[in-house]
Order: sequence, then structure tokens, then C-alpha cells
Amino acid sequence: MNLSQNQMALALRVPARRINEIVHGKRRITADTALRLARYFNMSPRFWLGLQMDYDLDVAEDEVGEQLNREVVALGSERSKQ
Repeated sequence: MNLSQNQMALALRVPARRINEIVHGKRRITADTALRLARYFNMSPRFWLGLQMDYDLDVAEDEVGEQLNREVVALGSERSKQ
């Protein structure tokens, strides 16, 4: 599928800037955008929100993953019993 950001923005009736910022990871996929994408591509809005959630978790893991490993002890682990 050869679809430009501008073509998608026009089809979804959103500003082209919104699509550009989503593509470049500078803006989240909101419920409104997920509904529009779902309607356009004949898919579930949960699919689009799920992609956003997966991305958010990956970013958070990169940012605070090691810190969490040091600070938060998993319930039932050997470290939690000490």
C-alpha cells in the first residue's frame, strides 16, 4: 500500500501534523485516532491502542528497566524473603 501521510490525514479527517508526529514517535495514538484508523483499515481500535501500549512499554523498559530491577523485588523471589 502506497499511502502518504497527507493522504492518510485527509482520509482520517485529522491534521497532517498528527499523522507525521505519530509516525515519528512524537505523539501517541489516542482513542480518537485509534477509532479513525480502525474505521479506515477495517480493523479493531484495540489493535491500534495495543500497538501504542506495546510501544509505551518498550520505551519505559529502556528508560527505567535497570532501575526497576534494582529497586523492586518480585513477590516470592529469594530477595523478597530476606
